[in-house]
Amino acid sequence: MKINVCVLLILSFFLTLNENTASAQNPLIMDQFTADPSARVFEGKVYLYPSHDIRCEEGKGIIGFCMADYHVFSSENLTEWNDHGVIVSQNNVPWVDSTKYSMWAPDCIYRDGKYFFYFPAIADEKTGIKGMGIGVAVSDKPYGPFKPEPQPIAGLRGIDPNPFIDKDGKAYLYIAGMRRLSMVKLKSNMVETASEPVLIEGLPKGFKEGPYMFERKGVYYLTFPYVIDSTETLAYAIGNNPMGPFKYTGVIMDQSPVACWTNHQSIIEYKRQWYLFYHHNDLSPHFDKNRSVCAEYLFFNDDGTIKKVIPTLRGVGISDAGKKIQIDRYSVVSENGASISFIDTSNRHEGWKALLTKKDAWIQYNEVDFGKNLKSVKIKASSAAGGVADILIDKIEGHPVARVKIDKNDGWKIYDSELFEIPSGIHNLIVKLSVESNIEIDWVQFE
Repeated sequence: MKINVCVLLILSFFLTLNENTASAQNPLIMDQFTADPSARVFEGKVYLYPSHDIRCEEGKGIIGFCMADYHVFSSENLTEWNDHGVIVSQNNVPWVDSTKYSMWAPDCIYRDGKYFFYFPAIADEKTGIKGMGIGVAVSDKPYGPFKPEPQPIAGLRGIDPNPFIDKDGKAYLYIAGMRRLSMVKLKSNMVETASEPVLIEGLPKGFKEGPYMFERKGVYYLTFPYVIDSTETLAYAIGNNPMGPFKYTGVIMDQSPVACWTNHQSIIEYKRQWYLFYHHNDLSPHFDKNRSVCAEYLFFNDDGTIKKVIPTLRGVGISDAGKKIQIDRYSVVSENGASISFIDTSNRHEGWKALLTKKDAWIQYNEVDFGKNLKSVKIKASSAAGGVADILIDKIEGHPVARVKIDKNDGWKIYDSELFEIPSGIHNLIVKLSVESNIEIDWVQFE
């Protein structure tokens, strides 16, 4: 199984009835569709609050999107993610129309011992509220249980709510709607507005949504999906105040090369490294309304501008050599004879496999922690012709630390080999086909 342009294999097992954990690269979550990721650092962990795409029955959802509830995920190392289960559902919010499946992009923030979860949804007409309201659910813990407020925030309509608390304690909410971005001050109780919504000026013309504000070294970064050409890029503007004025500065991530129309972002600093969270339709390449959350490292230029981020399969985090490594989430591959494909196109949540089809073809997976005293390696592989897989560390032309013989077979089998040399510490893993043949590999694991 697999996890994290993005893709990932999952190794999942149940911790409790409602909570499971999975190892991931890109996409981060493999057992369900996730989108619109809002990442936050709470209690020394990264918490991920995405929307939850599902397959719609005919007549349900809005413009192809179908979302009925929200999960929350957490991680300490950005590779192993715990699913804490459903925290808010369209069926347990009194004012929401549960026939619309409109639980779009959410966000969460902490204040005075409470966690405030903001979400948009279409209101039930019986309540007298029209259109898309902004709801709030409150919890004592970042993973819930969350209790929804009985009414949406009065006077607000829109989507993609993004809360922000400045260093002086003042709170703001940024929202999207009508192709524009707006902001409003919040009272200290975080569930009422302290001003009227104000249109954000200084941004380029065109479709914009999904605002996400963060501050770094006194500079306020307003980030947002923005249609420059045909699909959404991730763009940003900067200012010296959370209410602006803002100056449009540039693109963080270019539009998808495979026509995933939407993107949605959040940016956090965690353990002195900045990260960009976003989404893509890796697990649903022919339907871009079922998306998957991904993550990349993010860096700044000396002048404070953001270096453009290129999506990867490998994503972020250090992988444990003692756990199954999905090498199809590669960092680099040879120019010829190396590729990936889905294990099962009828169930793409099973993830991908790596294909080596030419002698000396190789695939490299960076940042693997070998720890100490690992003595053997296992490969789950398949080959109609048989083959030999060399396991190398750091250097493609180096001496292999193991050589695994793959028999002729019609299905998946697990093969193992003792290590000639015992690596320790963090290295790049390389798997190379050393004979003229072809093999398929699901995962690699050291013991």
